[in-house]
Amino acid sequence: MKAYSIVMHRRRFLCASIAALATPPAARAQQKSRTYRVGVLDLVGEGANAANLTAFRQGLRQLGYVEGHNLVIDYRSADGQPERFPDLASDLVRLGIDVIVTRGTPAALAAKRATGTIPIVMASSGDPAAEGIVTSLARPGGNVTGLHMMAAPQIAARRLEFLKGMVPASSRVGVLWNPATHYTPLLMRETEKAARAMGVRLHSFEMQGPEGLDRTFEAMLVSQIDAFVTMEDSLTLTHRARIVEFAAMSRLPAMHGLREFVEAGGLVAYGTDRQDLFRRSAAFVHKTLSGTSPASLPVEPPTKFELVLNLKTAKALGLTIPPSLLLRADQVIE
Repeated sequence: MKAYSIVMHRRRFLCASIAALATPPAARAQQKSRTYRVGVLDLVGEGANAANLTAFRQGLRQLGYVEGHNLVIDYRSADGQPERFPDLASDLVRLGIDVIVTRGTPAALAAKRATGTIPIVMASSGDPAAEGIVTSLARPGGNVTGLHMMAAPQIAARRLEFLKGMVPASSRVGVLWNPATHYTPLLMRETEKAARAMGVRLHSFEMQGPEGLDRTFEAMLVSQIDAFVTMEDSLTLTHRARIVEFAAMSRLPAMHGLREFVEAGGLVAYGTDRQDLFRRSAAFVHKTLSGTSPASLPVEPPTKFELVLNLKTAKALGLTIPPSLLLRADQVIE
């Protein structure tokens, strides 16, 4: 009887050891922890943000955080109205959230103003140091860290190159942008440098609010541009449907800064891979939940960029996409 007991004890021990080894270290650590609540503050709803959220959940799962087990995600959308961010951020703070994840400068600023103690992870931001969200990229200080999108020189030149590849005769290119941020003026300066090097004449069209957008569209038509570039920020993203509709009705090829424009019917987009940023933001969430202060976590740059094409829109505009661009594309919408 005693021998049988010893054998059974050994079997249980071996089974437990094998199960423990089969479980990732991060997951083993989380199995003994409480359930964490992560708040997500974004400009768009969960449906429009589905791909980014999937990447975020995948990143968290790899680190041992599983919804329904030890994780709850509370999503708050401004539904295209950035002025709602302060109330939404305050709502997350009242819920007792463990960490807040934001996308875009307005969301990050609202979260920072709502709390000085709850860690805030920027899944993406323009120029957080210039906007006063962090003290510096290397030493954020305070309770905010995460990722930024500042890769202006590479992005600006590539956008014009890709646009010229699709519309070789384009010599007059418009730029639709919002000057009321720190990131877009930097991007505009780099776009001007790239245009001079390529012999392209740029026409600037400032977008300062939805009320003047129709007048801006009229000015773009009067200028007789051959194509235009839309710079990414919360304002242009909010009104992407109107921008895409204008491009279609005026038969103007347009290069956009975010894939959401192409998914809405736009021609082409080249910019930071947001899904990769959201996936990487999971590591920041894990570090802050593990006790690391956001102040000591440097804000990281983007490392992946994506080219998205819409063949249906290209056909409607009478454009033939060069095979080299089709091969280069990360996604082709047909």
